[in-house]
Amino acid sequence: MLILLSPKFARQVKRLHPNEKKFLDKAVLKISENPEIGDPKIGDLEGIHVFKFKIKDVQWLLAYRILSKKSLKLILIGPHENFYRELKKN
Repeated sequence: MLILLSPKFARQVKRLHPNEKKFLDKAVLKISENPEIGDPKIGDLEGIHVFKFKIKDVQWLLAYRILSKKSLKLILIGPHENFYRELKKN
């Protein structure tokens, strides 16, 4: 599967600690195996899916868009606080 990164997502990944990156890699692997695993959003965020996973005891969200059966674009990652506000800015 082809996985594209938004510029904002790429910047956010660079700031992650290596241990946090391992959790992110597992989440991306799960999404690539089954792109429909995330919750589809409606309204302003239609077409975007959000996958929830934990890093230590904190729930993180990963927003992505399914482009085709063989490709998806990772848009945003972060803890729940202010996540949807940031997502609407993109």
